[in-house]
Amino acid sequence: MIEEDWNAEIGDEALLRSLEKVSLLERPNDPSSVFSPSVDSFDTDEFVNTQHQPVSSFGRGRNFAAKGFQEGNGEDALPQNRGFKGFGQGFHERNAVDGASTQNRGFKGFRGGFGQGARDGQRGIPQSGALRESGSLADGAGFQEGNGEDALPQNRGFKGFRGGFGQGTKGGQGDIPQSGTPSSRERGTLTDGAGPKVTYVPPPPPDDEEAIFARYQTGMNFDKYDENVVEVSGLDPPAALMSFADTNMCHTLTVNIAKAGYSKPTPVQKYSIPIILAGRDLMACAQTGSGKTAAFLVPVVAQMMRDGVTASSFKEQQEPECIITAPTRELVNQIFLEARKFVYGTCIRPVVIYGGTQTDYSIRQVKQGCNILCATPGRLLDIIGRGKIGLHNVKYLVLDEADRMLDMGFGADMKKLVSFPDMPQKDKRQTLMFSATFPEEVQRLAGEFLKTDFLFVVVGHVGGACSDVQQNILQVSQYFKRDKLIEILHSIGNERTLVFVDTKKKADFIACFLCQENIPATSIHGDREQREREIALRDFRSGKCPVLVATSVAARGLDIESVQHVINFDLPSTIEEYVHRIGRTGRCGNTGKAVGFFDNNSDGHLAQPLIKVLSDAQQEVPVWLTEIAFESEGGRLPVHTQKNYRGRGSVNAGEVRMECSAREIESWD
Repeated sequence: MIEEDWNAEIGDEALLRSLEKVSLLERPNDPSSVFSPSVDSFDTDEFVNTQHQPVSSFGRGRNFAAKGFQEGNGEDALPQNRGFKGFGQGFHERNAVDGASTQNRGFKGFRGGFGQGARDGQRGIPQSGALRESGSLADGAGFQEGNGEDALPQNRGFKGFRGGFGQGTKGGQGDIPQSGTPSSRERGTLTDGAGPKVTYVPPPPPDDEEAIFARYQTGMNFDKYDENVVEVSGLDPPAALMSFADTNMCHTLTVNIAKAGYSKPTPVQKYSIPIILAGRDLMACAQTGSGKTAAFLVPVVAQMMRDGVTASSFKEQQEPECIITAPTRELVNQIFLEARKFVYGTCIRPVVIYGGTQTDYSIRQVKQGCNILCATPGRLLDIIGRGKIGLHNVKYLVLDEADRMLDMGFGADMKKLVSFPDMPQKDKRQTLMFSATFPEEVQRLAGEFLKTDFLFVVVGHVGGACSDVQQNILQVSQYFKRDKLIEILHSIGNERTLVFVDTKKKADFIACFLCQENIPATSIHGDREQREREIALRDFRSGKCPVLVATSVAARGLDIESVQHVINFDLPSTIEEYVHRIGRTGRCGNTGKAVGFFDNNSDGHLAQPLIKVLSDAQQEVPVWLTEIAFESEGGRLPVHTQKNYRGRGSVNAGEVRMECSAREIESWD
């Protein structure tokens, strides 16, 4: 969606009506007050020595893309690509008796870090009941006025408010800081023009056996996975695995597999595990939620145990045997937690490193011993460049969400990784690629990383959606999306729901908007700090915030229990992204529902590939969607592939470019 369309959609009058439903100040009987910002994440070291400049009011008019805060300060007054950028439409300045103190109440009660709106006068930051009671701040002003290190939080006005949205006002010519690189968004000490140093250290994962092997139950359709047609392309593939007991794995690994709840292998595991155990390179395509992570972790750990690994010990430079890389921080951490299950009770030590956290912390984790390294590309290349990781002992290179890792998002990083002088050549290492989508152009790119005799496993259709997800595509214009979203969320109650939007600022806005409608929500996107992202996910997993509004940063790999609904408020630009998004529900044999809002003006290019995805998943295709596809093809009926199609082609069959648009490029790493 272009910004002009969104500006028109969230005009002053429409948003003002929704914001007027909530009072600025805390009310004892206000149901939204339970989602008020808390002080559990508010630290005194999050302040920076700057002069506080009061903000008279939020911007007026349709300033979503231009003037989100104080007018008259030019572009310097705006954060770049951040949540508060241009929240002007959300806050209509009114110079009446009540002033901005009662009118600018858009952010009250937003679980995940919004405050309560700006106030006129000397205090530009709102009052907060929770903060006033804590005694941490003076006179309910939100932040202490004056100079000194406790004057303002660094790079965010509402950082202490449970999840830390916004960016705070700064002294000088620009009232709002620029976002800059991920490190400049984290709290810490300012250095000479380099931005603040990242100081966030994630909490250690629980290390008791019960927590390590925690899992959720498989669904009633788990056995239906065996009905999927599987095609293996390549020379001399090994026979499929019928049960985990058929492999020659060590006893400890077999026990761990059972503890992790893997009673029998899924199709992707049946075919991938013996291929990897045979030492072959592999590219595997299987539907979302079908067990791809275990499909590469189990055989890699089995081979490491069989061949013997060096027990972990402290060294300045570690030499891992396996490197696993994935596009998002949350996904690599999820892979790490899964790896802990299979290596439990062995000498193999997995380590996870990712951006948004203190670099020294990542280095310390690596130095303590590292056999399996799970990492996002940026942090991985940084640690290698610092000489803390040696690559000459790498035997297994795993690319999860491989199509994303090889396309314009991370392709250059992956080429740099395999080009390091001490990285074994592709004929000296085993390279494994897994994803739910593999467009043809990505398949061609994969050949640069794989041996010539690699095998390609396709479970079902290449890039096909999971049939356990009930898909429903609705015709909704941009101007009615919010009303339809509220209608759906009210009808489903407190069931866990993921709402996908196309921009970071819209994710924050929609989450705030839902809170005004007494629907507890939070958001996750690439401009939120890592601590804030983890808090948002934790609140979503626990049910504290049953609605999570997300950009594409949450579209891939995340395995969250009991996500019953996925709503594509904005459909993505590619059909592959759509398949990944709806795959956050209907996982591991469970059922789920996915709703997509189709706007004829912006989503027409998706009509034909959507019909194919719906048809392949045995879903009903709306007549109106067929008509749109017919018109987009110049009067030709769209070409459908048979349900039992097996092949190596892309699901979009050349109809839509795989490349991500600029609006979808996230701060993934």
